[in-house]
Amino acid sequence: MDFPLLLIFHFVITTNTLKSLSSFGKESQLTVVGVHGNYTWPVRDKAVHTQGDLILGALHMVHERSEDKICGPIMPQGGVQALETMLYTLDVINADQKLLPGITLGVLAKDDCDRDIYGLEQAVDFIRGSIANIGGSEYACHDGSDPVILGVIGAPSSVTSIQVANLLKLFKIPQVSFFSTSTVLSSRDRYPFFLRTIPSDVHQAQVMLELVRMFGWTYVSVVYEESSYGMQGFNELEKLLKASEICIAATEKMIKDSGVAGQATYDKTVERLLAKSNARGVIVFGSDQEVGMLMQAVRRNNASRWFSWIGSDGWGGRSLAVDGNEIEVEGSVTVQPLAFEVKGFRDYFLRLTPQNNKRNPWFVEYWEQQFRCKYPGSSWTPYNDQFNVTCSGQEHLSPSEFEMEAQLQFVSDATMSFAHALNNIHTDLCAGQSGLCDAMMPIDGELLKDYLVKVNFTGLSGQDFAFLPNGDAPARYRILNYRQVERGRFEWKTIGYFLEKHLYLDSQSSKRIFNKEQIVDLKYRWEEPKHPESVCSRPCHRGEAHHMIDGSACCWTCSPCHIYQYLPTKYACVDCPLGTIPSYDRQSCVEIVIVYLRYTDAIAIVAMTFASLGIIATGVVMTVFIVYNNTPVVKASGRELSFVLLFGIFLCYAMTFILVSKPHETTCGAQKYGIGLSFSIVYSAILTKTNRIARIFRAGKRTSKRPRFISPRSQLFICGAFVAFQNAVGVVWLLLRPPRAVAYHANRDDHQLVCSDAVGAWYMVGFTYPIVLVVICTFYAFITRNIPEAFNESKYIGFTMYTTCIIWLAFVSIYFSTEHNIQIRIATMSFSISLSATVGLVCMFATKLYIIIVHPERNVRQSLLAAKPVMPSPKLTQCYSSIPSSYLSNGRQDTAHSTQSDYGDLEMVHRLRPSASFSSSISRSTCATQTLTNGTSTSTQTLDLISKGADDVQL
Repeated sequence: MDFPLLLIFHFVITTNTLKSLSSFGKESQLTVVGVHGNYTWPVRDKAVHTQGDLILGALHMVHERSEDKICGPIMPQGGVQALETMLYTLDVINADQKLLPGITLGVLAKDDCDRDIYGLEQAVDFIRGSIANIGGSEYACHDGSDPVILGVIGAPSSVTSIQVANLLKLFKIPQVSFFSTSTVLSSRDRYPFFLRTIPSDVHQAQVMLELVRMFGWTYVSVVYEESSYGMQGFNELEKLLKASEICIAATEKMIKDSGVAGQATYDKTVERLLAKSNARGVIVFGSDQEVGMLMQAVRRNNASRWFSWIGSDGWGGRSLAVDGNEIEVEGSVTVQPLAFEVKGFRDYFLRLTPQNNKRNPWFVEYWEQQFRCKYPGSSWTPYNDQFNVTCSGQEHLSPSEFEMEAQLQFVSDATMSFAHALNNIHTDLCAGQSGLCDAMMPIDGELLKDYLVKVNFTGLSGQDFAFLPNGDAPARYRILNYRQVERGRFEWKTIGYFLEKHLYLDSQSSKRIFNKEQIVDLKYRWEEPKHPESVCSRPCHRGEAHHMIDGSACCWTCSPCHIYQYLPTKYACVDCPLGTIPSYDRQSCVEIVIVYLRYTDAIAIVAMTFASLGIIATGVVMTVFIVYNNTPVVKASGRELSFVLLFGIFLCYAMTFILVSKPHETTCGAQKYGIGLSFSIVYSAILTKTNRIARIFRAGKRTSKRPRFISPRSQLFICGAFVAFQNAVGVVWLLLRPPRAVAYHANRDDHQLVCSDAVGAWYMVGFTYPIVLVVICTFYAFITRNIPEAFNESKYIGFTMYTTCIIWLAFVSIYFSTEHNIQIRIATMSFSISLSATVGLVCMFATKLYIIIVHPERNVRQSLLAAKPVMPSPKLTQCYSSIPSSYLSNGRQDTAHSTQSDYGDLEMVHRLRPSASFSSSISRSTCATQTLTNGTSTSTQTLDLISKGADDVQL
């Protein structure tokens, strides 16, 4: 940039700035500029100016901002103490010949009154002599009228620093701030010549978030000042709170850049905060002056003990915010960049008086403010005019009369950073030469900035310091708690630290980090040690869903979920799938323990024991029948059908073990097919027997001709046909409805593993055909009930069928009443099948087994023929005696050709013949008449049929 353009630019900047400031002064003149004798206030050109080989500029907020004046009252801590810290540090630097050998540093310090526009006007004085720094030494001024400012310390306020940084970067003047924390200033592109010794608000917002989490707050209000410091801090905090699902109840802005708010504005702010009654936690991102006015409004609204404050470094640890507001501020937890006391400064400051501190033109104001008196010969101000007492000159500062600003280390470090950067430049360029060398002059702003970023030193606080690559300071914070240390006495106390992104509030761990500092535990109020809750809605109990209110993520009502619902998210109840129930925490579903009939269950053990005994009994009967296969009793019982019947009974017992097996496709298929097959075999055999008997006696009443299909082979074929039909039904059933093991839920708490056909009435499909066989068998048993007493087989069949009907009637009713418990249903089915098999086994084979084993002497043909004969009447005997022996022998010849299985039929014939009439010479009507006359129940035709050996009715 060439020199003429720079001059034009300088003129435009200066003119526009002064116009804006002049306009501000004119608007405030009636109330701001007061005239008292020959004095005006404020004095714009008042400054600290100390001589040196190199001059630094400095901006301090010596005065507070005011609602109706350019500058407010003197600021003791962040103003006067900060200024004196800088001067004290310069004294230390200039006294150390090793640090800057032969070189002294001077300063031109101005007051910005905590106003960005006013501060920018003051900063214009820093660039008047700095144009020579741009473009080389040919632009250097040689008349010495305006000292060249090689760097600027300050400003304290972020908003002022932003304005000043925009100006100074045009002239490549490095700037090191000690209190400006706005995140905007971290941008190297926008503010390449800005550095700071205090951490950025990015980290401060993170500390505040950690404090909110520590308190367990989920619903807070935020108050921030209308400045870059406040707004940028709020923006960072808002993002962090949102990411942590912490809701902001109310957001209030405190006027700063656009003026000074009055009491009414602050009162409305507090009223809006109180309207959010559940948000007792309030985060305040502001400066001490604004916070002090906010606390006064809290007191006016009778809310002194209501809020719990989390504060930023703009007011934490400072007296201006708490003086007169102790009750309102009590319990506050604030964030303060970690700083330690500047060694020697306390003693230095306590020795200061207006007499020995002439270099600070504002120290008299501070003295008057501190001791509430008017110093003799002091200039008039709007604030000392109220003092009626004249200072005696004997006053002196004591530790009990003032509170030291806690962040003065940053002021000292900012000053020391320039000294160490200049020392490094001197070392590199002057080759050990004392004082300024030609290679150093003029000091290039770009070069000085580069050396500043690289400094690494131990400051007057005893702490090491180095800038981060972006010019920020490391993120280290102290956590303060404002509390009553004794009744009526309040102090800021350190309760922890934030270091390397970790919050340390435990007093023991904090002491290990900085054991030289007294660490205390957190406390809210004297009478209420614990901080209050700040939540919009209390957490719902386990199993309750959040129903949000007004779209807020933190305000809700709680509604209980149904007993079978869980909460995949906290906002909605969702039904657990069948077979599961909510977990204990109601955040997921857990599977209900699956239930099925096991071999180890008591009822299964009983059923299997019963079936095992039945199988053993069946095996015994079958063994006996095999061993005595050729004996009359076995022959008379119809051996083929007896073995078929025994096989069916065995299958019935065996079904129990299949029924109590764990449901699986294989076992389910075996159950479906087996229950019908086993019963079909049993009742097909019995039906064949009863049908055979019925046909014999029915045919005997009509004709002497032998009925068809009564041979053993025919009987087996008929029985097989009956069973084949059931096989067809079973196969079709398996194909149309394949077996499956399924989860069955009779009720919501139930989870049973069952075969699919065990649910509902599907098993009745397998039982339908056997039931039909039972009904038909029962019918035949009933119609053959009146056959001659000597033929006992029909009695046993009848008893078997009647008992079976009773069992099945009971089973069907139990079956349909146990749908809720398939295990009971299956067990009942097992018992019913085994019981039916037992009835058939006992009724059909017990008598025969008794004869074979107990009375073997009766297991002969003669015994069978002699058993319970029917004694004929004399007339019937006469009728029988008239039958030729050749006919009788013919009958015997017929029987001689019968099979062994027909042996029972022959025995029946012989047992019936004594009571029948056989005569070829006597008409059948005569014999029938005689038979009926003697009360014989057997018709002449039946006897005639049997005499021919045409049937084989069994014993």
